[in-house]
Amino acid sequence: MGAAEYEERLEAFVGRELTPLTPGQDPVNQPMIRHWTEAMGDTSPVYTDEAAARATGRPGVVAPASMVQAWTMRGYAATTAPAPGRRGFDELVALLDEGGYTSVVATDSELEFARELVPGDHVGVREVVESISPEKKTGLGVGRFVTTMKTYRDQNDEVVATQRWRTLRFCPAPAQAASDGPRPPRPRPALNRDNAFWFEAAREHRLVIQRCVSCETLRHPPGPCCPRCGSFAWDTVRASGRGHVYSFTINHHPRHPAFDYPLVVAVVELAEGTRLITGLTGVAPEDVTIDMPVVLDWLDADPDLSLPVFRPVASEDR
Repeated sequence: MGAAEYEERLEAFVGRELTPLTPGQDPVNQPMIRHWTEAMGDTSPVYTDEAAARATGRPGVVAPASMVQAWTMRGYAATTAPAPGRRGFDELVALLDEGGYTSVVATDSELEFARELVPGDHVGVREVVESISPEKKTGLGVGRFVTTMKTYRDQNDEVVATQRWRTLRFCPAPAQAASDGPRPPRPRPALNRDNAFWFEAAREHRLVIQRCVSCETLRHPPGPCCPRCGSFAWDTVRASGRGHVYSFTINHHPRHPAFDYPLVVAVVELAEGTRLITGLTGVAPEDVTIDMPVVLDWLDADPDLSLPVFRPVASEDR
C-alpha cells in the first residue's frame, strides 16, 4: 500500500463515529460525588449539602463539572470484557498500528459545560473523529495527533458537555544500543542541611533514623522539625536493619544507563516503625509480596555513594 492510499484511508476517518451514544452504567449519584470530592479535597458544600446548594440559587446539590467523564466510564470489572459499540475505534487503532503508530499518549483535553449535573441525571457519550494531523516529528518519535469530539447527553438527549480529546499516536523511537564504555554513575542525591547526616551515615554502612530529642518520635525522611511536638532538637538511633515490604512497584521506564531493569522499588517498613523507599535485591520481581520479611544490605554504587537496599530474609539471617 502506497503512502497516498494510506493518507486517504486515514482522512476517511475524519467525521466518522468511533463510539455511538452509550449511556453510563449508573446515574449521577450522591455517594460517587462524595467520594470524588473527598479524594480531590474539594470542600465546596454545593456538592454535598442541600441547604448550602439552595442558598446559591441551585435546586439542590450538583455534581462537580469535572466529573462528567466519570459518569460514562465502564468501571474496572467491565475492562475485562469487550467494549460494546466500539468497532470504529478499534478499526482506527488497527489502521494507525498498520502505519507503525503503535504507542499513544494523551496530550490535552478541552471541556465545555452546558449545565450542571444533578443526582438522577443519566449521562451518555458519543465520540466522533474531528481531525487526524499529518505526520509530525516529536520528542517521542514521529506520529500523528488524533483529535476526537466527545458529546455528553442526558436522559432527555440534551447536550450537557462536550470534550475535545487529543492524543498523539506515535512510532516509538528504536532503543539505543548498549554502550561498550563504562557505565555512568548513579544520579546524585540532593543533599541539604536536613539530610546530609543520613547519607554520611550510609557511607559508613549505618542506617540511622532521625529522632526527636523532646518526645522521642522517630521520623523519616529527615526534616528540621518534629511533626509531633514541633521541637527542632534531634539526634539519631541506629536501625536494626529488619523490616517488611509495605508496598512495591516494578519500574521498567524511564530508562537510565546507570541501572539494570526492571527495578524493584519498595516502601519498606522498618522494625522501628518508620518507612523508607528503597530497592529490593536478591529477588525476582514476580516473587515479591506484600509483608515479605526483608533485611538490610548495602549497595556501594561508587566510592562516594552507598545506599541501603533490602533482600529477603534467608535462613542465615534468622
